[in-house]
Amino acid sequence: MPWIEQIPHEKATGLLKRELDKAVQRAGRIWGIVGIMSLNPGAMKASMELYGALLHRPSPLTRAQREMLATVVAVELHCPY
Repeated sequence: MPWIEQIPHEKATGLLKRELDKAVQRAGRIWGIVGIMSLNPGAMKASMELYGALLHRPSPLTRAQREMLATVVAVELHCPY
């Protein structure tokens, strides 16, 4: 498994700390897919905004359909998350 340097939540400051705090509020923890973006908090923020837009804003697909689509793609690509 590849190793990617990450900034731990307890050492985060500024934008990174705010984004990691939001991640914990959203999911109760910081998932690996979020943590690996810790070296680029701007990219993390943009990625989380895109995720929010795709899963939570109005769409022709229901929330359940969008979650199922994400799950099927993750399984097909052998993603552990």
